[in-house]
Amino acid sequence: MMEIRIIHFYPDLMNLYGSHANVKVLRRYLENMGCTVTVQRLSPGEKEPLISGEGEPDFVFMGAGTERSARAAMEDLARFDTSLKSWARDGIAMLFAGTAMELLGREIREPDGSVYPGIGLAEFVTEHQERGMTGDVYGYTELYPQAMVGFMNKSGLIRGVESPLLTRLKLGWGNEREGGPEGFHQGNVFASELTGPILVKNPRLLETVAAAVLTRRGVRLPDPLPRDTLGWEAYAVTEEQLRLRISEKAP
Repeated sequence: MMEIRIIHFYPDLMNLYGSHANVKVLRRYLENMGCTVTVQRLSPGEKEPLISGEGEPDFVFMGAGTERSARAAMEDLARFDTSLKSWARDGIAMLFAGTAMELLGREIREPDGSVYPGIGLAEFVTEHQERGMTGDVYGYTELYPQAMVGFMNKSGLIRGVESPLLTRLKLGWGNEREGGPEGFHQGNVFASELTGPILVKNPRLLETVAAAVLTRRGVRLPDPLPRDTLGWEAYAVTEEQLRLRISEKAP
């Protein structure tokens, strides 16, 4: 039985919109495939984080928080920037959802002119606005043919993303503009401002992330992958309703 180790950064501080459910649904999916899954919850300021001395994780997650929470998270996350960059190079699967995505970039700029650094895993820059961007999202990724769905409530324009997760939107806000590409994807690093939570709302993405975790461990994946039946049924309802809304708006 394979043991899988998940690191969940700041589960209390960064947990808007039920972000913790991303870890729960991935854990359940992997356990249903016969894995033993351990989740390490890491809090800010932990003097001796369990991260040290235990080797590399198999999956890293951080969820959505308020702008103030995200800034506090970044102050603590800075001590792990070398590890996170190394893990990304080594192909360890990661998901940064909601405002956590902004922390992967080079810097975050506030409306008052203040600036604070991200971890620099990518070179994009987030510019927070006075007004928020809120609404449903429907778009496509190059990872698989099914549409991705979710909800977005952000205030940041993310400029300079070279490899977006969603390459085409039919509804909602992208990184820099309405209808533009959204998120960030590089290797096994997945990031998106979509909340909901994203792995619960998008079972095909759940399968993709789980496959990334197991493939890196040398596991031969079953074909087809197991299906989260309830997740797919819920996804079908959301996808249909958003698609109908898009068609009603079409000229």
